[in-house]
Amino acid sequence: MGRNKNIKYARAEVLSNVIQNTKPEFGQQKGHWKSNQFLNNHPIVLELGCGRGEYSNGLAKLFPEKNFIGIDIKGDRLAAAGLQAQKDQLNNVAFLRIMMQFIDDFFEENEVDEIWITFPDPRLKDRDEKKRLTHLNFLNKYKRVLKPDGILHLKTDSLPFFDYSIDTLNLNQFDIIAQTNDLYESPWNKDHFGIKTRFEQIFYDKGFPINYLRAINKKEV
Repeated sequence: MGRNKNIKYARAEVLSNVIQNTKPEFGQQKGHWKSNQFLNNHPIVLELGCGRGEYSNGLAKLFPEKNFIGIDIKGDRLAAAGLQAQKDQLNNVAFLRIMMQFIDDFFEENEVDEIWITFPDPRLKDRDEKKRLTHLNFLNKYKRVLKPDGILHLKTDSLPFFDYSIDTLNLNQFDIIAQTNDLYESPWNKDHFGIKTRFEQIFYDKGFPINYLRAINKKEV
């Protein structure tokens, strides 16, 4: 492991906004994120595969009346995200280090109001289908933690992954209410609030169109 990563891991240990398995609160927040972590009763918004937290931190600045939780497995990235949130004095954002398949072990049923999936690895090989973050196995977990009529957003540069996601969402009680293959030239351009992740900026600078959809969790109550 490189020296810089070691430094970032050490920083994560002292950042109260980064929750990982070395800390006593890890696994204890399920059903209590509002009261234990944020000390308020504001809606909870997740960013899955948040990386360095550009989107989570960006949204937290714009919406102080909401709580944001960025989720990723890369500890050095979450450390960078948490440090930036601290520098920006953002008290309404936290970061959770877990593998995505365990998301329903850390959030109670109906605890989440909104989910963003921003530029995940599309995993286009057939053998990797179950690793796609919009595979039915993952969607079942999102559906459980999302409240009824909760919102799921997806942004990706990969058209095959986008088309795949449309199919799986339609099969799994999500009602797609906005959909475009070119976000920046669409009526939904303002839906992303002008925030770009590092990967999105790279794709945007190269002229790639950005696919976006918004879906509602229509699970039975």
